[in-house]
Amino acid sequence: MRKVVSILLLTIGMVPVLSAQKLITADDAVAIAMKNSYDILISRNTSKIDSLNNTAGNAGMLPTVYVNGSDKYLLNNSSIHQSQNTNINYTNAGTNAINASVQLNWTLYDGGKMFVTKTKLNEIETLGEIQFRNQVMQTIYNVIVAYFNVVKQQQQLGSINKVISFNQERVTILQTSFNSGSSAKNNLLQAKIDLNVSKENAITQQGIIISAKRNLNEILSLNTDSTAYGVMDSIPLNYKPDQAELEKKIYTNNTSLLSLQKEIDIAKLSINEFKANRLPQVNLNTGYDFQYSSNTVGTTLSNRTYGPNIGGSISIPIFQAGNVSRLIANSKIQLQSAEYDLESSKIQVNTLLQNALTDFENQQSLLSIEQENSDLVKENLEISMQRLRFGQTTALEVRQAQQSYEDSLTRLINFKFNLKVAETKLRQLVAAL
Repeated sequence: MRKVVSILLLTIGMVPVLSAQKLITADDAVAIAMKNSYDILISRNTSKIDSLNNTAGNAGMLPTVYVNGSDKYLLNNSSIHQSQNTNINYTNAGTNAINASVQLNWTLYDGGKMFVTKTKLNEIETLGEIQFRNQVMQTIYNVIVAYFNVVKQQQQLGSINKVISFNQERVTILQTSFNSGSSAKNNLLQAKIDLNVSKENAITQQGIIISAKRNLNEILSLNTDSTAYGVMDSIPLNYKPDQAELEKKIYTNNTSLLSLQKEIDIAKLSINEFKANRLPQVNLNTGYDFQYSSNTVGTTLSNRTYGPNIGGSISIPIFQAGNVSRLIANSKIQLQSAEYDLESSKIQVNTLLQNALTDFENQQSLLSIEQENSDLVKENLEISMQRLRFGQTTALEVRQAQQSYEDSLTRLINFKFNLKVAETKLRQLVAAL
């Protein structure tokens, strides 16, 4: 957790701005998200609150000290009739009373509850750190997928441009053939139609790229109009997952499981907190008092007392209407539910891991096949174009070869992107992004 926080602090001062540079890498995008993402900022603040709450004073282990003071002035009118039939009358008699004190109250023993509460606060702080790390992992996953979606869409535009190049060459060949009278006009017209459709696809793809960049900007919490930047031109695919290692780490590193385990630990401590309510509580009270009063009339014109005081109290619970037993019983049920939730989540996370491994292996196999297939369809198209130049094939056959080439390029790009997504998912599951 400290390493994650250190990385975040280091990236804050050196994050590039998308609109101010021509090219960003996936690492640049992640660094920007670490600084700007509102989800991370909110999660970080929540973790900070848990840390601030983790104090000995909040656990009830420290005393409280108060300084109290008051000043009261009275004007009294009095009429006193004494036994000797004498009367004493006072008009506007002034009395001033000043009180000041320093009081310390300290719970010396509460059945050990304060120590349990402090341990619970430690666990809550750790839970906050785990949840913060979980949000970091989720944000990194979202950034990587969104970033390489932009790369994918730009590669798709590159594929369309390759198709446009072949279409232009086809139009040129058929135009020459038509001019020489060796090819029908409908072949030329179809080639021009296919060229125009490819150009339309390129324009549409440019809009898709801008939309993908805006989606990335949203995840990075940046201005969605800042799309004048470039990304990598390829998707790196050098990850080799170790299934045994992943299955081992999934239970020790997965942030969702770690959070649930920590919630179980906290629930156990809550039970001990309630149990402590059955034991006596011993309090210490001490302080220093000062009192002063003055009178304008009467036999006592002023009075002053001061000095320390000390005392204590003990509270022994005898009967609490069954509330403690009820709270303990409820907490035990909640603990059991938390344990069930953890075991269920272990199954779910393991299923996610196995599915991600299967997806990774499948996409890897599909990519391997399609890489070979892409070379084949490209060679087939080049042969068909050469044959078209010499009038040894039909325009329909060339068009079919071209369509096969275009479809293969699209599949190849998709398989690369899907493989990257599967890799990212595996890394997220074991918190290794």
